Amino acid sequence: MQEFELIAKTFQGLENVLATELIELGANNIKIGRRMVSFTGDKELMYRANFQLRTAIRVLKPIKHFQAKAAEEVYDAVKAIDWSQYLTNETTFSVDSVVFSNEFRHSKFVAYKVKDAIVDQFREKTGDRPNIRIVNPDIKLHIHVAEYDCTLSLDSSGESLHRRGYRQEAVEAPLNEVLAAGIILQTGWRGECDLIDPMCGSGTFAIEAALIARGISPGVFRQEYAFEKWPDFDRELFDRIYEDDSNEHEFEHHIYAYDINRHAVEIASTNVKAAGLGKDITVAQQDFKDFKKPEQKSIMVMNPPYGERISSPDLLGLYKMIGERLKHQFHGNDAWVLSYREECFDQIGLRPSLRTPLFNGSLECELRKYQTFEGKFNEMRAQGGDIKTAVERRMMSEKKRFKQNRSFKKGLDEADDEMPVRNFGRDRRERKPFDRKPFERDGERRGGGERRGFRNDRNDRNDRNEGRREDRKDFRRENRRPRFDGAEKPRRSFDRKGPRPNNRKGNFNRFDNSNRFEDDED
Repeated sequence: MQEFELIAKTFQGLENVLATELIELGANNIKIGRRMVSFTGDKELMYRANFQLRTAIRVLKPIKHFQAKAAEEVYDAVKAIDWSQYLTNETTFSVDSVVFSNEFRHSKFVAYKVKDAIVDQFREKTGDRPNIRIVNPDIKLHIHVAEYDCTLSLDSSGESLHRRGYRQEAVEAPLNEVLAAGIILQTGWRGECDLIDPMCGSGTFAIEAALIARGISPGVFRQEYAFEKWPDFDRELFDRIYEDDSNEHEFEHHIYAYDINRHAVEIASTNVKAAGLGKDITVAQQDFKDFKKPEQKSIMVMNPPYGERISSPDLLGLYKMIGERLKHQFHGNDAWVLSYREECFDQIGLRPSLRTPLFNGSLECELRKYQTFEGKFNEMRAQGGDIKTAVERRMMSEKKRFKQNRSFKKGLDEADDEMPVRNFGRDRRERKPFDRKPFERDGERRGGGERRGFRNDRNDRNDRNEGRREDRKDFRRENRRPRFDGAEKPRRSFDRKGPRPNNRKGNFNRFDNSNRFEDDED
């Protein structure tokens, strides 16, 4: 099959993980950009990228690259495309736009010019026009403008790929599925030992870890993709990809998900059951202060409260307790902690071996790795030990450090009376964020990089915001079946045209010019 250009978008900080996934899929000409990875592949690879990538938010197929210094130039360039290849008068379509330009002051204006060009071409040729549909269109287009560089693409994914489809309910501020999978992959864990999440919330870490450990594609729970409505959609090819379970395998260890809050435990249990992973994941109510050293070698991942949308009566005390438990009850194992403020990390009191900047929604966080050991650090060093490997030292030297936020403790004291807090039990209630800056990189603003005027354009479709919203319950189905309890994989049927029938597995969601996709979408 013919190869063509493709772009996979992701969260900032996960670009290298996504590139590794693409290499494993067999993609060619891989080039890493900011929050995106470009590559080339054929139709099968595009289908597999949507179905199998764990750290991609969406996959775009560029139609045309061009330069435009005025709105009319955008209109002319789009109108010059032969849209009969992609649309008919009966086809519905929508246009999503992301703009970073001093010339174009509003992203929606660019989207309107694209729509006008397409509609006018059909009117001139046929006397009729295709219709615009924002929700569930037949064809979804995406235009990206970086100053004068414009890229018009077909969106092959449709709904953001983080919406796996297994999430039935969610706690406040649930962790995005793509981010959770990316963190698990960054740890290097592939199921070689037990995994523990002591603050599991909705159970996202546990479910994504189980999917990784079993080699299960995240797309098995999805109802549909945008490319299934394209004129050249190959049903037989995609059905073959869907039914291919050659990468699936047994998982010989176990995953433990705990939370102090009973409601969170119930939600996590529901989601685990919906994913058909109850055999691999144990969900239980437990306070982390009561955590005891596991009998088997384990790895720990956790996403404690940051003091932004979720807080604790004693947030700094919570992080101090985390450090105490890791030091005394988890020595000899690795722990990975995702958090937001330097002061919170300081309370852990352990020296990290690796720091990785990651965005959780709009929050510029860090993922820190702790290699725990018995005794004191100096004693361990005197015996020839080290908390950092040579690879980790090299990675650390390549990363920029966040600045410490020195005003956090003072501000926390001032804000205590006004802040709705939670008992460290996942009482997920909204609260006003602290009016202070988080980590900042030298020479960069929060959010990273230069934002030319459109940083606050909240009318744009933002996959980043999608990751912070509760997953919609569109994927619930009457005929729910367990995925891995011994039942055979339901087979898809294409006896009729239209959306995919409700029998899906899981029972229910640089190039050289690499900064073209430095956008605010994800």
